[in-house]
Amino acid sequence: MGETLPLSLSHVNKSLVLTNRLYMLLHFTALSFLVYYRLCFFFQDPQTREPPLFPWLLVFASEIILSFIWILHQAFRWHPISRTVFPERLPQDDNLPLLDVFICTADPTKEPTLDVMNTLLSAMALDYPPEKLHLYVSDDGGSPVTLNAMKEAWKFASWWLPFCTRYKIECRCPKAYFSISENEGGDFDGSFEFHADKKMIKEKYEDFEEDIKRVKENQDNSGDITGKIGQNHPPIIEVIQENSSCEIEQVKLPFLVYVSREKKPSHPHHFKAGALNALYRVSAVISNAPYILVLDCDMFCNSPASARQALCFHLNPETSPSLAFVQFPQKYHNISKNDIYDSQHRSAYKVLWQGMDGLMGPVLSGTGFYIKRESLYGNYKIKDTDLELQQYVGTSNEFIKSLNQKGTADSVTVGRTFPEEETLLLASCNYEIGTKWGKEVGFLYGTVCEDFHTGFILNCKGWNSVLCDPPQPQFLGNSTTNLNDLLVQGTRWFCGLFDIGLSRLCPLIFGPLRMSLLQSLCYAELTYFPLYCLPLWCLAIVPQLCLLNGIPLYPKVSDPFFFIFLFIPLSALTKHLVEVLSTGGTFRKWINEQRIWMIESITSHLYGCLDALLKKCGLKEASFLPTNKVEDEEQTRLYQMDKYDFRTSNMFLVPMVAVITINISCFIGGIYKVLSVGNWDQMFIQLFLTAYIIVVNYPIIEGLVIRKDVGRIYPSLALLLTSNILATTITCTLYSVLRKV
Repeated sequence: MGETLPLSLSHVNKSLVLTNRLYMLLHFTALSFLVYYRLCFFFQDPQTREPPLFPWLLVFASEIILSFIWILHQAFRWHPISRTVFPERLPQDDNLPLLDVFICTADPTKEPTLDVMNTLLSAMALDYPPEKLHLYVSDDGGSPVTLNAMKEAWKFASWWLPFCTRYKIECRCPKAYFSISENEGGDFDGSFEFHADKKMIKEKYEDFEEDIKRVKENQDNSGDITGKIGQNHPPIIEVIQENSSCEIEQVKLPFLVYVSREKKPSHPHHFKAGALNALYRVSAVISNAPYILVLDCDMFCNSPASARQALCFHLNPETSPSLAFVQFPQKYHNISKNDIYDSQHRSAYKVLWQGMDGLMGPVLSGTGFYIKRESLYGNYKIKDTDLELQQYVGTSNEFIKSLNQKGTADSVTVGRTFPEEETLLLASCNYEIGTKWGKEVGFLYGTVCEDFHTGFILNCKGWNSVLCDPPQPQFLGNSTTNLNDLLVQGTRWFCGLFDIGLSRLCPLIFGPLRMSLLQSLCYAELTYFPLYCLPLWCLAIVPQLCLLNGIPLYPKVSDPFFFIFLFIPLSALTKHLVEVLSTGGTFRKWINEQRIWMIESITSHLYGCLDALLKKCGLKEASFLPTNKVEDEEQTRLYQMDKYDFRTSNMFLVPMVAVITINISCFIGGIYKVLSVGNWDQMFIQLFLTAYIIVVNYPIIEGLVIRKDVGRIYPSLALLLTSNILATTITCTLYSVLRKV
């Protein structure tokens, strides 16, 4: 017999590995000299050393924090790999496993129902046997609009799916398909029949859009508030057209279930993790598919091939036994050319996740992943008694039975009654009480970053993951196109990440005993990434005020150590530029990433750390607000023009305006000081640092002084007063300290 061909292959870029490790060696050597230079300061005679101790300590502490995060960051670059899949080598359709799809939505106001239904339709149209595909939509808002819209989507699917199958349509999200070029017929582009069918389907899609609008208007006009109160509604489970087949060409449609778990104001709901666990339990007694695709409601399937690509890893004998999930990158269809908000997270998916893939695998990223159901079982043992299992996973005998059974093709559709009472029990508020749900079983609770938390614990238990990043994006979503949503979302993420870094699950302590050291360092870098707020606040203020006062904090140009302090930032910036250019970015994209990093560090990093500390002290509860997915024409126009939309809270604007005010004032005063004293060689690095901050953050100055459009920074009395008071307070305080020290 011939040798079985592999379903997937991994590739190591040896030249990239060599370059990365050489960079690490050179940069680490330079950091060692920097630390030596700073430490020598403390052995000088206090009477003769020139710089005051306090600003020196602040800058040194900032450099130590930056060096610490840099060291953690290098774990991502140690052994990056890429992968290739061969879906044509998969077993025949009859031998493919069942697949469940989870789609989560919470607020029909912020998450437009039409977009949710487009995501649903794209998942229904996956290139997978429909009798083995089961879709579950979690509606945490309990809205009748979502339920009725699903019924309309089912009707449209009876036309849409046969059209996609017959003409081998690649983009199977109808909204996206009808908005792209007309030349999307592939081999059928010149066919009169294709164009006639496309015109007919487009008309039916327009009718579908009108049906969705009518459903929403009817609900709004009915005065019925049932289900609108998202935090207080009973469980609702409804199968949409169970066992129904498409009338056109007799194409069978996938199994579709609406799930709205019970919610009570007095009961913790654990945000998205709680919704996913409800879907996990409900699906276990219906289809119990061994593999689950999780999608956010705005992340549609851009290609129907992802399921088969993921199975190339899950069914590969070499990777399957310890493989928990296959993660696809999050990509977006509304990214502008220069992506001024870094919404596509280029560094994460093009650099960091590839680096982790060469270790134990990437972080679970919230959406676009195919996870093995068994990996979420926790630590239960098959030999446990029913009583022990009830204390572990709850009292549902049907669910306990599902733990030791695999779903079959006829588990729902043939000869079996839908277990309605059992599913309502599993979706109730009280079901998890006294169990290990969210602690050891399912998606884990305790943080708003349930994906990171769950992926970390899976790695600690010995499970691996892989990154699948084919040339064509498999999933596309709506990116953030305004500064307010970016910073609000960032504050939530950084709070969740830093919260884990402060807990007993700190990756630096909990990880090394349970996984590889390098993988632990990767997780640690992500949890302590928000700490950038401390050195960036310091380096944006202290050297500038010392420049204004003629106090040097760095070596002279003629000092040999000057080249160390010059090499370190240039080395990091050059490495970042090379990575941006090598992953398809541009020079402007590189500048934009630098700018957003600075803006986020002094705002959302800072507020995220404070929120995590307040939560740790019991002074604040975790909160989760869905990002607004409703497109605003004006903000989209500004975004496409590469103009920042500064219509955000003063909570975010005040730090930005205060920092830029301090830097401009100190730069002007510092230039005057240097010219009058003639000590430019001592102040060169501080002048360069101040000028760099001003140049990179020029759009803030432009938004405050030059622009007149709606996205500018409106110089309101409150903003100007607060910013000036903050800047003046910082300046006066440090100035008085510098004079006394």
